[in-house]
Amino acid sequence: MTETPDPAAPPPAKDHGRAGRDLRAAVASAVVLLAAIAASLLLWKTAFMLIVAVAVVVAVWELHKGFLVKGIDLPEQPLMVGGVVMVVVAYFFGAAALVTATAVTALVLMLWLLQRGITGYVQNATAAVFTLVYVPFLGSFVALLLSEGGASIGPSRGGAGLDDPGVQGIVTFILVTIASDIGGYVAGVLFGKHPMAPVISPKKSWEGFVGSMVFTVAAGWALVVYLLEGEWWVGVCLGLIAVVMATLGDLCESVIKRDLGIKDMSQVVPGHGGLMDRLDSLLATVAPIWLLLHYAVF
Repeated sequence: MTETPDPAAPPPAKDHGRAGRDLRAAVASAVVLLAAIAASLLLWKTAFMLIVAVAVVVAVWELHKGFLVKGIDLPEQPLMVGGVVMVVVAYFFGAAALVTATAVTALVLMLWLLQRGITGYVQNATAAVFTLVYVPFLGSFVALLLSEGGASIGPSRGGAGLDDPGVQGIVTFILVTIASDIGGYVAGVLFGKHPMAPVISPKKSWEGFVGSMVFTVAAGWALVVYLLEGEWWVGVCLGLIAVVMATLGDLCESVIKRDLGIKDMSQVVPGHGGLMDRLDSLLATVAPIWLLLHYAVF
């Protein structure tokens, strides 16, 4: 006898196969995000800082929502405000100002939590400082990278364009990270058989890592030589650093989600899950990429 499906039951989750995501929605979301980034960089590069600030705010909101599952209550408002301030001062005043803004924000967070009393203070303060470093601090290195060509207050008549070193750095940083993701995805789907960390991220394979390495090193070499006009070995180093850090960033975010018992941080980016599910690799790669380009290229 055939069972009649319950009309009140939720529809079964779609099986996206080994890809693990809705590829069509993922590509559409990526195109929209990349278009917004390209428009801001080409028309007025300082507008890109607005995208970074919004990303920091959304990422803090996602982590606050995720940590609540374990009873950890982040001081959301000061984290958001402090994070935006850190991005702004990094862009206009440089690395020293970023360090100072980070220290001041950490103190503000601990003072803010005093009003909640003693219970849970250490837990919440520790999580708050962790979030501060993980999202706004690392994210502010994007501002440092963009400011390599000089920070602008008002829009220029012709836009920034690819002649600006800061814009070139951002394009390089984004494209090598994307290359790592695409290389790992393609090689993992086609050849993935040996899990890299089955307990943490079952879909991540050593074959995928090799694919990431090939794509990222090739992209790093090409971008440094032909876009930044730097030495070839810098491009190779850039690719190797990016693939290692992007992989570690992805694994760390997977550990966080598994510890919290959630699949995605949110569903704000169709086909990708939460914004943090896309920022994990970018946050992990931007600081070493800025350091390498700052001293070896710019």
